[in-house]
Formats: sequence, C-alpha cells, structure tokens
Amino acid sequence: SITLLGMSGVGKTHLATTLRRYNWFHYSGDYRIGTHYLNEDILDLIKLQAMKVPFLRGLLRKDWIYIRNNIKVDDLGPILCFVGKLGNPELGGVPLKEFKHRQALYREAEIAAMRDVPSFIQKSQAIYGYQHFINDVGGSLCDIESPEVIELLDRHSLILYIQASDQRQEELLVERAVEDPKPLYFRPAFLDQQLAIYLRENGLDYAAEMDPDAFTRWVFPRLFRSRIPRYEAITEPLGYSVSSQEVEQVRDDQDFIELLERAITRDGQTG
Repeated sequence: SITLLGMSGVGKTHLATTLRRYNWFHYSGDYRIGTHYLNEDILDLIKLQAMKVPFLRGLLRKDWIYIRNNIKVDDLGPILCFVGKLGNPELGGVPLKEFKHRQALYREAEIAAMRDVPSFIQKSQAIYGYQHFINDVGGSLCDIESPEVIELLDRHSLILYIQASDQRQEELLVERAVEDPKPLYFRPAFLDQQLAIYLRENGLDYAAEMDPDAFTRWVFPRLFRSRIPRYEAITEPLGYSVSSQEVEQVRDDQDFIELLERAITRDGQTG
C-alpha cells in the first residue's frame, strides 16, 4: 500500500492510473471527497445557482429534473467549482466569508477521506481481490495540519513523495498553474497573510475588489514554495522521495517496484 504525496502536476494521478492496469486499487482522495463528503454541498451550490434561472426553478420545484454530481477520477471539476476562487463575485469570485467556509468544509472532507484509507485497503483486498493499493492524495495534504492523519497513513502505507526534478521542472509547474489558474486550498494563516500582502500591494481594501484569476495567479508561486518544506517535513522522518522525472519513466508495475527499491536504498544510504 502506497500513499503518493506531492504538488498537483507532478504525476501522482498519471502514475496511479498506470498502476490500475496491473492489479492496483486506485484510491483517489479527491474523488472520495467529491462523491461522498462534499457531494451534498456541491449539489446544493449547483441547485442554488439553478434556482436563479426561472425556467430551471420551475422544473426543480416540480421535481421534473434532477442534478447529479458527475465527478471523475481524472476530472475533478465539481470540486473545483465548489471551492471556487476568492475575489469579486461579479467576476466569478467567491466572497471572503463564504470562501473560508468552503475551505473549512474541504479540509474536513480531506481529513475524513484519508481516515477512510485503512478500510478501503481492507475492502480492496477482501471484496475486489486487489493485491496492491495506491492512495492518490490531493496536493493540499501537507496543508491540512492534521498530524494524526499523517500518522495513520504512515501506519497503513508507505509514503512516497514525488518532487519536481529540478528548478526548471518547478518553474514549469508554476507556469502551467499561472496560465490556467484553478481553485486552491490554503491554510488559514497562509491565506490571511498572503491576502493582506496582495491587498496592500494592489491598493485594495477588500477581497471583493480582487480579480479572482489575478489573485490566484499571484498566490500560486507563493503557495508552491510554502508547501515544499511541508512535504519534506513529512517525508524525511516517515517516507521516501523520487523525482517527477523518474515517475515519468514508469511504464508498468515492475518499473514502479524497481523505483520504490531505488528510493528506499537511496534514502537509506543518506540516513
């Protein structure tokens, strides 16, 4: 049983999808969040918006249509829409109070999804007959500030941190995120600190004045840099690390087993 740790874009889901073809059970933390722990909240948000449209309002009130959360392992759109981006509502942003509320809900859901890992390991073996288990966690795991969750994952799986291969790879990850800004989870203290800096630098008084995409583009490089030492703080005492370049070369489960062996040997030699 392996838990994959790392920023979005380093190859966690690609690797898990590859291993799925070789008798590995793919547990996606965000899929569990979206289909179970936040499913009702996501649907309520969609219905709230739909009720603003007179035509859809009539259909919903008469129960002539229904709305379903169609989240996929490789397409987490409903979760992203629920989390949203902080900023001016007229530009598609979420007001600060509501944004923090959704952030708190997401944190609680991520903790709950990780607590489910031991039972899913058992079910994957007993019910479905899988020999191996891959836990594909969200990039925000290092920011949920829940030591008991990390301890639980360490007890039930080997933690493998996928880190950017070099500075250029880090730059590419940041560039990709800046070009296509997506909703993010922030530690409360980090959000308050960075929001104050952004407002001051841009001469704004309130988050509601911000362009949500502009703020997301501005804050992502800072979030990226803040998470690296937090990943390392988890990995150094508990897990092992590999580079994203090494992960890109994995073609099947045998390649992955050999990569694990190299990581364990390498980290053992360096203490």
